[in-house]
Amino acid sequence: MSYIEQKSVRGKKYIYLVRKLSFLNKKQTIKKYIGSFLESPTKEAEKEAREELNKKELNFKIKFLPPIINKISFNLKLPEKIERKNIQISNILELKNCKDYLNQEFAKEFIFNSNNIEGSKIPPEKVREILEKGDSRYADKNEVREVRNSLKAWNYIQKDFKFNKSSIKRLYHILTEDLLMEGKVPYPKGFKKIANIVGNSQTTPPEEVETEIEELLDWYKQNRNKIHPLLLAFEFHKRYEYIHPFLDGNGRTGRFIMNKILIANKYQPMIVYKENKESYFGALEKSIDGKGKKYYQFLLEQMHKTYNYLLEKAIGY
Repeated sequence: MSYIEQKSVRGKKYIYLVRKLSFLNKKQTIKKYIGSFLESPTKEAEKEAREELNKKELNFKIKFLPPIINKISFNLKLPEKIERKNIQISNILELKNCKDYLNQEFAKEFIFNSNNIEGSKIPPEKVREILEKGDSRYADKNEVREVRNSLKAWNYIQKDFKFNKSSIKRLYHILTEDLLMEGKVPYPKGFKKIANIVGNSQTTPPEEVETEIEELLDWYKQNRNKIHPLLLAFEFHKRYEYIHPFLDGNGRTGRFIMNKILIANKYQPMIVYKENKESYFGALEKSIDGKGKKYYQFLLEQMHKTYNYLLEKAIGY
C-alpha cells in the first residue's frame, strides 16, 4: 500500500510517494519524489510516481523468480507477466478503492467455474442472480444451496480459515451443509471413511488421512516463508488432492485453500476455468508420475487468464 511521506531537508519540505515491500522475509522501501511542501503534488506527478513505484516493485519481485522459474513454467516470461499484472491490479484497487467490488466479481466467476468443474449445471447468470439477490427461481434447489454455501465458504476462507485440521473440516462443512450427493444422499460428516479413486489413481486410504493432512499442514508451516508463494500454493493444492481427504468436495475445498495461500501472500486469487477442466484433471494426474512442470504451467496459465479478467473489471470500475 502506498502512502505520502514528508521529509524535511535543511528547512525545506519534500513530498514522496512511498511503498513498503515485504516478500519471503526480505523487505524494501521504495519511494518517488512528487513535489515540495510549497507546491501541492499534481495528479500527473502522482500518476508518474505510481508508475515508477510499480516498476520498482516488479524489479523487487522478479528477483525471487530465478530459483523456481524453470521448475514451474515452460514459458519463462509468464511468471513475470503474472507479477506485473498483480501489481497493476493492486494499484488500481488502491486508487479506486474498489476492493469489495472486485472481490464480489471474482466470487461470482470463481464459484460458477469451481462448482461447474465438479458437475454443477447451473448457468452463470443464475449464479450471479443468487449472489446478488440472495435467491433464484432456478429449478435445482440443491445447486442453489451449493452456490450459497460456496459464498459462505469464500467469506470463511478470507476471514477465519487457519491452517489446521479443524479449519479444513469446517470449510468442508460450510461448503456441503444441507447438500445432497448423487443418489440424493447427504454429504457425510468429516474425513472420508470409504476409499476413493480419482481417475486411475488411488488416493490416501481413510485410516491414513488424518496423519497425511497433519504432515501436509506441517510442511506448509515449515515452508510458508521459504518457498515462493506461487510454488507453495500450487504444491499444497497438488498434495491435498493426492490425499483427497473427503468422500467428495475435495476439488472445491482444495481450490479455496490454494486461494487462501495466494491471498495471504498478497496475490490476487485465481480461477480454474470450467472449459479447461479436462486439462486440469490431466495435469493433476500426470503430476503423480513426476510431470509436475506441466501441472504448474497449467495453473500459471489459469492464473494469467484470471488476472486478465480482474484487470479488465478493475479498469472498468
